[in-house]
Amino acid sequence: MGVFKKAAEKLTSEKMSSKSRRRLIVFIAIITLLSMTTSTVAWFTINTFAGVDTLDVHISVAVQLKVAMHDYGTDLSKYGKVITNEMIDEFLAGDNTKLADTVLDPVTSNDGTRFTNKSGAERQRNKKSFLEFDCYFIATEDMWVHLTTEDADDQRDTGTKVSSDSPSPKNQVVSCTRVSYTTESNGTATYEPNKGAAVTRLSTFDLPSGTMVYSDGTRLFHLDEMKPKKVTIRLWIEGEDPQCNDDVQEADLKVQMSFVGTDNNNVPIS
Repeated sequence: MGVFKKAAEKLTSEKMSSKSRRRLIVFIAIITLLSMTTSTVAWFTINTFAGVDTLDVHISVAVQLKVAMHDYGTDLSKYGKVITNEMIDEFLAGDNTKLADTVLDPVTSNDGTRFTNKSGAERQRNKKSFLEFDCYFIATEDMWVHLTTEDADDQRDTGTKVSSDSPSPKNQVVSCTRVSYTTESNGTATYEPNKGAAVTRLSTFDLPSGTMVYSDGTRLFHLDEMKPKKVTIRLWIEGEDPQCNDDVQEADLKVQMSFVGTDNNNVPIS
């Protein structure tokens, strides 16, 4: 505040030239703009703790849709309706880790596929940065696949949600969580629960809190009848989200994803 006070005194001085006043006004404006900009960036200031200490992931699918951790071609009997933590652990064994040992330290991304830390260094998947694993989806007819908040196949409490059992304010970790879905043919779509103002160039979408409404904006990828599609799922804590501060360190995080298929008019297929 001392800088602004001295600047104001100089600005009102009768001996100050108009040119100097213009320079000073620009200087004050730049400082004000910088202070406004940095106030929205909330990276951890203490780097010795983890953003997510306990991670739980569950995936389920609705009718006419199945999923697996491997490509089994058209053998529907080898695909199922859920992906469990144990199945994800089998994938993570290839990176010499497992969900119980996964630590999500803050990273940031402009495309949902590549990630850097606060200093700009690129981070690798499943190494104290972001979680990444592959799933294969298959459907018995053509469809667009969306996330849904509705229960899958009459299974109670299976709709998409991101939650935390940690006490407040640690449970605010849900607001800085991101999940992206990448396919070769449809690119990357990113889900941001409790979506707020954009903090990076990455385009994101949220799901309605009430009745689920499907649209082109909630489409993740397209499936052709009986053709399995590889989907790479990435989960991270967005360091530039205003909620990503020291208060949410060492939180637990539960990510539940439910998928549903719709026709070209975004009407659910039953």
